[in-house]
Amino acid sequence: MLSAFVFLVLVVCNFNGFVESLNGEGYALLSFKQSIYEDPEGSLSNWNSSDENPCSWNGVTCKEQRVISVSIPKNKLYGFLSSSLGSLSDLRHVNLRNNKFFGSLPTELLEVQGLQSLVLYGNSFSGPLSNEIGKLKYLQTLDLSQNFFNGSLPASMVQCKRLKALDLSQNNFTGPLPDGFGTGLVSLEKLDLSFNRFNGSIPSNMGNLSSLQGTVDLSHNLFSGSIPASLGNLPEKVYIDLTYNNLSGPIPQSGALMNRGPTAFIGNPGLCGTPLKNPCSDASSANSPSSYPFFPNNYPPENPGDDRRKIEKGRGLSKGAIVAIIVGDVIGICLVGLLFSYCYSRICGCGKGKDGNGYGFEKGKKGKKKCFCFRKDESETLSENVEQYDLVPLDTQVAFDLDELLKASAFVLGKSGIGIVYKVVLEDGLTLAVRRLGEGGSQRFKEFQTEVEAIGKLRHPNIVTLRAYYWSVDEKLLIYDYIPNGSLGTALHGKPGIVPFTPLSWSVRLTIIKGIAKGLVYLHEFSPKKYVHGDLKPSNILLGQDMEPHISDFGLGRLANIAGGSPTLQSNRIPVEKPQERQSRSVSSEVTATNGSGNLGSYYLAPEALKVVKPSQKWDIYSYGVILLEMITGRTPVVQVGSSEMDLVHWIQLCIEEKKPLADVLDPYLAPDADREEEIIAILKIAMACVHCSPERRPTMRHISDALDRLVTCSD
Repeated sequence: MLSAFVFLVLVVCNFNGFVESLNGEGYALLSFKQSIYEDPEGSLSNWNSSDENPCSWNGVTCKEQRVISVSIPKNKLYGFLSSSLGSLSDLRHVNLRNNKFFGSLPTELLEVQGLQSLVLYGNSFSGPLSNEIGKLKYLQTLDLSQNFFNGSLPASMVQCKRLKALDLSQNNFTGPLPDGFGTGLVSLEKLDLSFNRFNGSIPSNMGNLSSLQGTVDLSHNLFSGSIPASLGNLPEKVYIDLTYNNLSGPIPQSGALMNRGPTAFIGNPGLCGTPLKNPCSDASSANSPSSYPFFPNNYPPENPGDDRRKIEKGRGLSKGAIVAIIVGDVIGICLVGLLFSYCYSRICGCGKGKDGNGYGFEKGKKGKKKCFCFRKDESETLSENVEQYDLVPLDTQVAFDLDELLKASAFVLGKSGIGIVYKVVLEDGLTLAVRRLGEGGSQRFKEFQTEVEAIGKLRHPNIVTLRAYYWSVDEKLLIYDYIPNGSLGTALHGKPGIVPFTPLSWSVRLTIIKGIAKGLVYLHEFSPKKYVHGDLKPSNILLGQDMEPHISDFGLGRLANIAGGSPTLQSNRIPVEKPQERQSRSVSSEVTATNGSGNLGSYYLAPEALKVVKPSQKWDIYSYGVILLEMITGRTPVVQVGSSEMDLVHWIQLCIEEKKPLADVLDPYLAPDADREEEIIAILKIAMACVHCSPERRPTMRHISDALDRLVTCSD
């Protein structure tokens, strides 16, 4: 009995000794640990009272034995935020993003005056933001996005003069922005207030925030009144998103507000003027800008009768004279055509060679006659040619000429309705991709030249670079960088007839997803004309040496149309086939390196593409969403459901409605990446937003890319 008592005393004494050995900051963190009800991943398992200090604990960083950082992101911690963190006087950084914290933000934490970053996004915090926030004089990053905070922003926030990044998006904040918002937060580089209920007018002093970068996102709020002209004082590269508010009046045409597309202003029925189709007049104020279809600027004419009167004024010839002139012209053209055809057949027999498989054009040079032929064989050599028009470089780095190009070895990479693509290897080892377009369109050279040179100016690491082009009456060539690892379609589904197949890991797919988004942001926002791709699909996303994506075939439909004899992009916008019409086709055989998605291309088109005249950037976003679904599920855009077929978008929607587990829709090849479930679900949410049936509800590529950057940063 005595021995048992002695043992108990020793245990108690030892326990007290251990407790006493832990310093005050350790106690504060243990108090924080006690406020957490669930820690399913054991992220706080080594937080023990037996340690002398907490500097070796998971997520804790110290400097000179003082806690300066608590970072425990993405660990499914469930609980509230203890006020004890406020006793860590040297605390500089708090990162608890993507957990399950709830309750209010303790004011004690906002009294740690040395705090530099507070990152709490992706939790369930609620309640108002305390006025104590103004005490954080050194605060540089405040990210409270994706929570349930409410109330108005405290007036003291403008005292955080070192604040560089402020993200309050996706909360329930209300009221106007505090006075002095633009004059106090002069260091702001990032500002996102989207998806709240902020109201009142946009402060005119926001134009003073000269350090802002990227997107200034004020969308999906209740801001009213006019757009301050001072916003034009922001850096010109800043994209100001004002969509879906209650703004009204004319859009100022100055600085950062100029040259913006309508997508920056939609959802504000009271706005008028450029770039909206809603003129600033009482008669048209009732028309929402979104009700106007996308027509070219010159269609329809403002007053068709004016053009008609101009034509009538120019009349001076009788009907008989006009008929005679037309008949004479037709006869002359026919005679010239027959003569040209006869001479061509005598000079260049390449089109009807001995094997009957040649295509070619001929040019004369100093009495010599040479014929340049592309044969239909899988491997071929480009023969000599003569100069009708020379090769036109679009890049100062182009160091080869037409003779070198056409004497090089060439191999067929793919054939489609828009010509043949060759892999061409020059004598010095340089490898290029050459696309051969149609043989007509001889009268449209200037149009072709303007279009191709505009495309040639595009420079982005995720867009295939057009290096040069060649034009003659009978031959049009586009010369691109060669991208070595084939198409995304082949990487996802393999190539029929080839057994070896290396599935893409989730990390590689995530890199590809992010790269495609960056390429589209460049096309939509930073290219000279804010282009639309219009035909995005896995077959025209090529993979580079490190599996980085390169968007190809941009502008190809229009160039093929100008070149003559090739289907335009418009002709690909066919109605989706009925299931019974597709059953006889092999879906897998259509997703190849040569023709990519083949007849499945229509499944990547947005529903409105069958009705609207002019392509919209929202079309690309829909196509991008389908590609994301394809990369998540590993399925083609047509899914076999029993004896019938369903397009991928509707199949995913059906799976979500039936609450099927992720494993049922996930590509089986992604089974080793099951621990990346949160990322996969996040990408799935983005994909579903992209394929929304309403174009206006789809996010912009800039928003998508920003979300992916955040996701990738979190996963690193």
